[in-house]
Amino acid sequence: MSDPKNQLPFIGKDFRPEDGGDASLYALGSSLDLVTDTVQALEDGQVLSRIWAHDHTVWSAQPDEITNRLGWLTAPQVMQKELGRIDALTEEVIGEGMTDVVLLGMGGSSLAAEAFAGMFREHRRADGLRLTVIDSSDPDCVRERTDTLPLAKTLVLVATKSGSTVETLSAFKYIYRRMLASNPAAEAGKHFVAITDEGSALHQLARTLHFRTIFLNDSTVGGRYSALTHFGLVPTGLIGIDISRLLGEARHAAGTIADAVSHAQVDREAAMLGALLGRLATDGVNKLTLSLSEELAPLGMWVEQLVAESTGKGSTGILPVVGEGLHGPDRYEPDRLFLDIRLAGDNSRLDALDALSRVGHPVVVLTVQDLYAVGGQMFLWELATAVAAHCLGVHPFDQPDVEAAKRGARTVLRAYQADGELPDVVREEARAERVLSFLADTAPGDYIAIQAFVNPTSAMAEELERLRAVLGVRFRVPTTVGIGPRFLHSTGQLHKGDGGRGWFLQLTSEPVQDIGIPDTAEADEASVSFQVLKSAQAVGDARALLDAGRPVLQLGLGADSVAELRRLVGDLRALAANQK
Repeated sequence: MSDPKNQLPFIGKDFRPEDGGDASLYALGSSLDLVTDTVQALEDGQVLSRIWAHDHTVWSAQPDEITNRLGWLTAPQVMQKELGRIDALTEEVIGEGMTDVVLLGMGGSSLAAEAFAGMFREHRRADGLRLTVIDSSDPDCVRERTDTLPLAKTLVLVATKSGSTVETLSAFKYIYRRMLASNPAAEAGKHFVAITDEGSALHQLARTLHFRTIFLNDSTVGGRYSALTHFGLVPTGLIGIDISRLLGEARHAAGTIADAVSHAQVDREAAMLGALLGRLATDGVNKLTLSLSEELAPLGMWVEQLVAESTGKGSTGILPVVGEGLHGPDRYEPDRLFLDIRLAGDNSRLDALDALSRVGHPVVVLTVQDLYAVGGQMFLWELATAVAAHCLGVHPFDQPDVEAAKRGARTVLRAYQADGELPDVVREEARAERVLSFLADTAPGDYIAIQAFVNPTSAMAEELERLRAVLGVRFRVPTTVGIGPRFLHSTGQLHKGDGGRGWFLQLTSEPVQDIGIPDTAEADEASVSFQVLKSAQAVGDARALLDAGRPVLQLGLGADSVAELRRLVGDLRALAANQK
């Protein structure tokens, strides 16, 4: 293999944007030789060729959840033949006058579609359906987002690989009962489409209730690797994005890599990115700090799940830090890798990245030539993440610690169903002094994860960003924000499976109006409400974190959660100012 330092448009110790133009840039500082040596080792071990050959020993001596989880490698080719069916559905429902599509899903079943919708919001056909995503068990969120839908003109996508995801099926039963209120049973099913694995509980339910159609996804594709399958492409096509062009970019990227592999070569960008992520993390540079062009910003949440859930296990992992913004070099410890994903021609962050490189931080700029090239970028990230997991010595396709939180939630729900009460939960008043006391022992290498089991309104999102900003300045460690229970299907694995450097601030809210979860789609009786489910999930995750030895502080925000959080942030700022 030729020297990896000459394999990319610009790779070296220093950051010199003028050398790269609109190409990708790798400025690795003192890590340059470490990473390029790792790329050489990948070639010597024929790692990419073995991945392409479905060789499970790349990651484990056992084939379990590996040999049957590599369908994403050929998804861009396999899905080509499904585009006609997706396009036909789109034309059919638009022709019938439908205006809206609601996507019920969690984690990998919804993140890609939501990312595509955000990135292409100004680049869609005019008659594409409006997208609403419901990936929450917060009763106000489910109720409010359903209330805004013109149900008579709405198509509902029920998306879950397992077919049994509790949040997804709970929202489905609620909306199905709402749909029945204005449609006879024979017509209601025409408003629903299932995306699931063959033989799943949802597959059977969709047949029983006469859904309009059922898309059976390739069962060998795991959730977080499913962006370029039915899970990502069906909703994306329905909202008016050219999925043929998007998939074509992914197919081109996959073909380029496959061609390199067939000639016993290592694809330079996939190997470099994977080696960079994995090898630096083993050296303590495990905080992947992402910045993106404004139009590409929604891609960050998809990358976050892919990297966190694939690598955060076995007491190691890579923490994606998304949306924190770029600051001066004096803000950061040496555990940061800065990676920018930009649209060609966007040089707005190069000066900030240059300043970070000059003090020794590794900096990477990946350039996407246009929005549709995101399809290729996603395939690159899937492969690079699998390579990074190899470098870390972990299995990228399982999520062993996610089940711990689910078990805890099920235990709480069983207790509620037995005696009608939730177990006592120690949730403290949201006081600034208590937050500062809890976080006082944070140290370099740690991070703060804000876990908010709340209604994810835009006003709440603003306050959560203000909270992370004040905590980031005060404690000089990376901060992340996750909306519960959504993050349980994304970063929750890393929180409990990584090296244990997280500090967890759990925020909960009370609903304005609770709503019941129908026990079945055929009747209105409800033995559990959405608020009970959300509370059980919060308790279950807190217990799983504590069992894993993680520090957790649980704070209750009450019913007026936005105002209470605003007050807390104001108090934190005042205390910080007084302590200067």
